[in-house]
Amino acid sequence: MNNYRRLIQPYVLWISIFLVLPMILIVLYAFTTGGNDVLTFHFTLDNFARFFNDNVFIGVLIDSFRIALITTILCIIIGYPAAYFISKMQVKSNAFFILLITLPMWINMLVRTYAWVGILSDNGVINNILSFFGLGPLHMIHTEFAIVLGMVYNFLPFMILQIHASLSKMDPSLVEASSDLGASKFETFKRIIFPLSLPGVISGITLVFLPATSSFFIQRLLGGGTILVGNLIENYFVTTGDWNFGSAISLIMAVIIMLSMYFTNKLDKERGED
Repeated sequence: MNNYRRLIQPYVLWISIFLVLPMILIVLYAFTTGGNDVLTFHFTLDNFARFFNDNVFIGVLIDSFRIALITTILCIIIGYPAAYFISKMQVKSNAFFILLITLPMWINMLVRTYAWVGILSDNGVINNILSFFGLGPLHMIHTEFAIVLGMVYNFLPFMILQIHASLSKMDPSLVEASSDLGASKFETFKRIIFPLSLPGVISGITLVFLPATSSFFIQRLLGGGTILVGNLIENYFVTTGDWNFGSAISLIMAVIIMLSMYFTNKLDKERGED
């Protein structure tokens, strides 16, 4: 047992340096004022009061949740049928299509988003095709549509893989029994397939909604004037240098994300018990 404990020591050190220590610094900055020296800290709640008392910041938070919700819903609408049909294929075809879904994830997300800049820009691929057929150009870049499209493209594989994992674990004899008892395909899906796949749907929602809420570079490349919480945090850390207020916003988002994960895990456990 002692040998196994020694094996985890490098991982504990890694987590402490790159996860625990930055979180401690964020909490420290969030509850202090600017200009603190090494030995003296002036604790305050003004950073949080500033955020919640300004309607602009609340509006940015609401817009972030709205776009993340739209992204999540679209990922479910697109991802569930895709995961369902893949799970019904033969083993070789199944593995091939899973490879196609995960293959873009081997490329850095920033590079994949840059590709959409070239596709959606005024002189991009789509407008060149439209001009070839004599159709007018469409202004798609730097719009909310471009942000949602970029997020759906980047986060859709997470939804598909989670739902596919749940559907693959489902016992096929349950579907056969439902058919033998006279249930239609829709009733079988409604009463058996979908309820059994809900854990995958919930996991997919967690993996899509939470990063979509805090994403910043997709908006920066595709969104233009739309500001999300991630861009707000980046601005206060990188541009204005107000680390205290930026840390307060980060801590607020961390609490919201942890509460969301708690409730989704609780809902998942309740579904499992049912």
